[in-house]
Amino acid sequence: QVQLVESGGGLVQAGGSLRLSCALSGRTFSSYHMGWFRQVPGKEREFVAGISRSGGSRYADSVKGRFTISRDNAKNTVYLQMNSLKPDDTAVYYCAATLASLASVLPTTTGGYPYWGQGTQVTVNS
Repeated sequence: QVQLVESGGGLVQAGGSLRLSCALSGRTFSSYHMGWFRQVPGKEREFVAGISRSGGSRYADSVKGRFTISRDNAKNTVYLQMNSLKPDDTAVYYCAATLASLASVLPTTTGGYPYWGQGTQVTVNS
């Protein structure tokens, strides 16, 4: 059973930074592609960033140049470093995982990830 636990959310002023963490347990972390999504009330959950098993990454256009996704296989953890935060980045951020052997390409949609964390709130004040 894959379990994902996010941490690192909080309240920050515009222009500030936060680093989110997501720890995977129950399976071999290095076997999974990992993703970060976010959701605001009334809107669909949207892709933010993803990192493949091999370390390749993809980003939503809205966060390119500001956010960086990384993974530490020794710690079974994926990170999302968020810099130059804007009020529009306010959302609940979710970590997601999919077995790499079942996904030849890093997914960028919610349907590509069967495993999800509980979410962590990020609020950016103007």
